Amino acid sequence: MQKFECDVCGYVYDPALGDPDNGVAPGTAFADLPEDWECPTCGVGKDDFSAID
Repeated sequence: MQKFECDVCGYVYDPALGDPDNGVAPGTAFADLPEDWECPTCGVGKDDFSAID
């Protein structure tokens, strides 16, 4: 699964790890994150993330 990086702070969402501190289980693709999910570091929304290799 593809990783996504926050354009604002550089946080990388790794689907293999998920975001367990915010209720997102490992294995959750970025596209499957809730629409109201926010960057756990700076609080911006999914629209401020870009796919990375």
